[in-house]
Amino acid sequence: MDLPKGKQIVLFDGVCNFCNDSVRFIIKRDQNDLFRFASLQSNLGKKLTQERNIDTSKIDSIVLIDPGKAYYLKSTAALEISKKLSGIWPVLGIFLHLPEGLRNWIYDIIAKNRYQWFGKMEACPMPTTEEREKFLAT
Repeated sequence: MDLPKGKQIVLFDGVCNFCNDSVRFIIKRDQNDLFRFASLQSNLGKKLTQERNIDTSKIDSIVLIDPGKAYYLKSTAALEISKKLSGIWPVLGIFLHLPEGLRNWIYDIIAKNRYQWFGKMEACPMPTTEEREKFLAT
């Protein structure tokens, strides 16, 4: 599959309630239609992480890929996404100035507990008709 030109790819944990809610949050605030989505569990998600040597046993919640340019993990991915959303969310980019180790420590606490706090699905949910064009793989 060819990646769409000019789009950034958000890979997310497709069975995590919090991650799926986060994807819908991003879609709602993506006024520039910049992001496309695929679950880490999808064939495309596996291919993209393998191409970048990302160990999904250690990074299993969010990856942002800007094809041909860079990829971002954990808190950096979340903050890079927030910088491109509508509303007040770009202000969160200021936290990129904090040490990555500190940001990821907080991020890892949430990621480690996300199933317990927010629940887990048996399978990736199907996107709505309106959301479908935003997903590269289901």
